[in-house]
Amino acid sequence: MRLRAGVLAAGCLLLQAMGVAIFLRGFFPTAVRARPRGGPPGDGPAEPAPPGSGAVSNWSAVPPPLFRRVVLVLIDALRQDFVFGPKGKQFMPYATQVIEKGTSYSFVAEAKPPTVTMPRIKALMTGSIPGFIDVVVNLNSPALLDDNLIWQAKTAGKRIIFYGDDTWVKLFPKHFVEYDGTTSFFVSDFTEVDDNVTRHLDRVLKREDWDLLILHYLGLDHIGHVTGPNSPLVGPKLREMDNILKKIHISLLSKEGEASLPSLLVVCGDHGMSETGSHGGSSEGEVHTPLLFISSAFEKRSGPLTQPELVQQTDLASTLAVGLGLPISRNSVGTLILPVVGGKTMREQLRFLHLNGFQLSRLLEENTPAYEKDPGYEQFKIAEKSHGNWIKLYLEGNNSEILMNLGKKVLKQYLEALKTLSASLSKQVAQYDMYSMMVGTVIVMEVLVLLLLSVPKALSSRAEFEVPLSPSLFSLLFYLMCLVLCAVHVIVCTSAESLCYFCSMSWLTALGVMMLISALMCGILSAIGKILENSRLPVKNPVVSSSSWSEVDVLMLAGTIGHVLSLGASSFIEEEHQTWYFLINTLCLALCQELCRNHFLLKECDPQHGISLKQNFDGIGEASDCKSIDVPASGNSKLDKVASSAEFIKGSDKWISLASPWIILICCRLLRSLNQTGVQWAHRPDFGHWLTSSEHKSELSFLAAVSLVMIFLLVQRRCSLVSKIAMALGLLGVYSYRAAIGNVVFPWQHDSKDISKGITEARFVYVFVLGIVFTGTKDLLKSQVISADSSVKSTGLWEVYSGLVLLAALLFRPHNLPVLVFCLLIQTMMTKYIWRPLKCDAAQITIMHYWFGQAFFYFQGNSNGIATVDVSAGFVGLEVYVEIPAIFLTAFATYAGPLLWAIHLLCYLSSEVSRVSYLKTIFLESIK
Repeated sequence: MRLRAGVLAAGCLLLQAMGVAIFLRGFFPTAVRARPRGGPPGDGPAEPAPPGSGAVSNWSAVPPPLFRRVVLVLIDALRQDFVFGPKGKQFMPYATQVIEKGTSYSFVAEAKPPTVTMPRIKALMTGSIPGFIDVVVNLNSPALLDDNLIWQAKTAGKRIIFYGDDTWVKLFPKHFVEYDGTTSFFVSDFTEVDDNVTRHLDRVLKREDWDLLILHYLGLDHIGHVTGPNSPLVGPKLREMDNILKKIHISLLSKEGEASLPSLLVVCGDHGMSETGSHGGSSEGEVHTPLLFISSAFEKRSGPLTQPELVQQTDLASTLAVGLGLPISRNSVGTLILPVVGGKTMREQLRFLHLNGFQLSRLLEENTPAYEKDPGYEQFKIAEKSHGNWIKLYLEGNNSEILMNLGKKVLKQYLEALKTLSASLSKQVAQYDMYSMMVGTVIVMEVLVLLLLSVPKALSSRAEFEVPLSPSLFSLLFYLMCLVLCAVHVIVCTSAESLCYFCSMSWLTALGVMMLISALMCGILSAIGKILENSRLPVKNPVVSSSSWSEVDVLMLAGTIGHVLSLGASSFIEEEHQTWYFLINTLCLALCQELCRNHFLLKECDPQHGISLKQNFDGIGEASDCKSIDVPASGNSKLDKVASSAEFIKGSDKWISLASPWIILICCRLLRSLNQTGVQWAHRPDFGHWLTSSEHKSELSFLAAVSLVMIFLLVQRRCSLVSKIAMALGLLGVYSYRAAIGNVVFPWQHDSKDISKGITEARFVYVFVLGIVFTGTKDLLKSQVISADSSVKSTGLWEVYSGLVLLAALLFRPHNLPVLVFCLLIQTMMTKYIWRPLKCDAAQITIMHYWFGQAFFYFQGNSNGIATVDVSAGFVGLEVYVEIPAIFLTAFATYAGPLLWAIHLLCYLSSEVSRVSYLKTIFLESIK
């Protein structure tokens, strides 16, 4: 069966998409889920029955609330060292006083990755662990349908008021009796976003018509995104938060004399922030947040201050549910924070722990087939039995020391059981569906091999590929493979201890996938057989070829394959930048060897009679490697000029060419010192941290100014006069924008007190970006419609490239501008002094562009974790949050390195076609 290249490519693309979809379904495991929520919550389980026939407990209802009112203050990106560290003592004196000497309990809450806002709110309110797939919907949060604390409170008649991040309003629509949402993605706003929350406080705290007040402050998170955790703006913001906590606490204390139950103030963060001010990953600064419980119901702290205990962030949902007298959310994997209820009687404490254990055991039962063998389930049953014995003694009126000791023992058993149950349930969230991942991987790899086998023919636009479909479907091998794969499928699905997505498919669908895998494998084997058969046929017109693989070719092939294989290990993925740094450094050394060989070891053919133009006339056939086109020394002056420009590099250019790989190595080493990335060493200080500190603003300003000048000099050489002027004005606007927002200063400025959002300056630059890109697009359309001149197309591509360089300069943080300078410098040096002298072919140049593009992705400070994504780039020049521009700008700033190298590849190949075409035309005119 013959298929055209386009049809084959489309079919392979669809199969690849299907394989990737199956793989991702296994890679992103589903969270543990209880039965669907429906109807009002019940009373929950009764106390364990005492041993003996007919004995029952007299307590079966949900315990009453422990607090009359609860105020939850969530400070976005609040790191634990902002409260418990030196900054807390300096900028949050009231909170520090309450922690050290007041009626409070303090903890360090550990948030599971991904540490972004929407999944963390889900964790706080449901007690479940959201997956990484929630990062995708973080930008547009749908309504939360899982059982959660807010729904339980609303169902129980609690009146809830919310002010802050509008993500809550999207997750819990129609749950609040009063709310005022603020936009969470406009990170340039440090003050108004918090003032819009605080302005309601005085009025609400005087009222009596609410039971739960939730405040979500975003200013600290925005400061972190834009300026980092060491910014001078962090201190005043923490002081502002401390004053707000003081106001709330004093107001709650003043109202407690009138009520029978005390109030509770909870202070926490949804996540922390990394050393660069971002979040999303798993570094200590991102996952550790403070958790404070402040209430007059607690005993006043006495004695020396101890290190806060580590708890899970999901524990807050269970603890607040007990405090408000609500059933614990069905999907919660959290455990009760015992000190919060430690002032209650032993019976009440055991009752709370039993409710928590019963809920966790039910959740385990609904998600694990062999739940009875789970250690946590067995421990809970033992604790429940001991609890029944304690109740028997209690109901008999036994008040001896035996009752107290048995109660403490049961308490300890419950705590151990809860910890084990929670760990078992949490482990399921991080448990991959290996079977689905393997099926998807097999499909992807088979399609990849099929594409590789079809490459020689698929490169032609009129290519046809012989697909051995009929022989495969009617071969014995096909049916044997189907039978074996179906047997494997049955064995895996019947013996799996956990749920598997591929096993949940219908048997007919699974059979179709098995037949597809078998057909692809048979097709691959048949294609390989034909290739081997054709290789044995005698060649009618053998041509002696002296071509051989150079060291650079071997390195690029081995490096590319080695990088792909390295992605099979998670440690190599976390530190992938090290792989690319090693590869480009090794490539520079190999290129240096090739240049030395080209300049010193290879002899020119007949240097006395003419000048070799071989490197410029790749399209002209030659009989051997030594044969070239000789041009007389005298003759056409125009030809002499062309010949002299095409002459092999001599003089000073020769030594620059030899020095180019070493200069590139030095540039790469400097860039490595600019930004630490990865996971293991990301916390270590680097030159970028030194530059961004407030003490070195003058040095940063000088570096930014020099970098912008260098960008102009490197990029303007092939632009039109109008584009050169636009580029110069645009780069001046870039510096003005950074000065407006306080990153850098002008020489005549003594300080940067007049800080603004830089809206006008950024839009000034956008005008020139659009103008340069429009000019380039016009030339591209002209080359396709009006004129077939390849030089016009090359100029248009370079104009577009220049416009994108200007956009990158605007979006990059000032300390990252040298990355852009070195990117342009390396591209210039490799174009003039490496690729042309070595006569590299298109495949070699393409792979080199890919390698350097990946390396510059990490030179920017990026990593494979979402914590390094610079969200602030998406709001440059925007007054309000606009989704499409914000996403585009953030994506462009993140992937600027690979994108600029990819566009430079198009520019280079187009310019080479134009240059060779021009030289051929001049040469043919000269010999007529």
